[in-house]
Amino acid sequence: MAFIQCDFHSKVLGVGTSINVILPEKSKFDNYPVLYLLHGLTDDHTAWQRKTSIERYAESKGLAVIMPAVHRSFYTDMVKGYDYWTFLTKELTDVVNRFFCVTTERNKTFTAGLSMGGYGAFKWALRKPEKFGAAASLSGALNMGRRIFDFEGNKERMEEFKLIYGDLENIKNSKNDIFYLIKELDNYKGEIPKLYQCCGTEDFLYKDNLRFKNLCNKKGIQLTYEEEKAGHEWDYWDKKIEDIIDWLPGI
Repeated sequence: MAFIQCDFHSKVLGVGTSINVILPEKSKFDNYPVLYLLHGLTDDHTAWQRKTSIERYAESKGLAVIMPAVHRSFYTDMVKGYDYWTFLTKELTDVVNRFFCVTTERNKTFTAGLSMGGYGAFKWALRKPEKFGAAASLSGALNMGRRIFDFEGNKERMEEFKLIYGDLENIKNSKNDIFYLIKELDNYKGEIPKLYQCCGTEDFLYKDNLRFKNLCNKKGIQLTYEEEKAGHEWDYWDKKIEDIIDWLPGI
């Protein structure tokens, strides 16, 4: 495998930014299947490489892995800040396709992430279902329409969320609400990405993950769901990202 630290100027963000990239040395594919792997709120694009064996797991599948930096943006075009949603969904994929030999086939393009990144991965796949064959969330912050208001006593956090989303009351039933996006699939006629969701039963996000699972079951959405006794922790995510890579369809 090759590990590449790629720095480039983002026209969307108006600043320099970075991605970490894992590329197979040999593959039976003309263009590598690709996983866009998203970081959590308190991490950056280096976290997966530093805290898991992602390179070894990807090597066994001939899988390219793209790890972008989005800071604390919740993968959103911020009301007062940078347009990280536009960067992620338009510019990043264009840059990756120009710089690296990865596939553009939907069925071999995937996204996954942990915590904030789980939210980002499902938001990306559900808003752009024509782009992805599958998406995975590890301990995802999936219920942002509700979760933010758990911080009502924390003025600093509430102000941070307002910089991202503006009027917090408007998150629910918007394109930034994962639960709303699931309901919107009622009107989608194309193929829905396969979804994988996991969360530890001791995680503070566990109840929200159960709510998401139950909604998918109610709507008849194909979802692989797994839980076990674990918290919001890297030992768990290291194990589960290996499971996810084994689960990815078609590779």
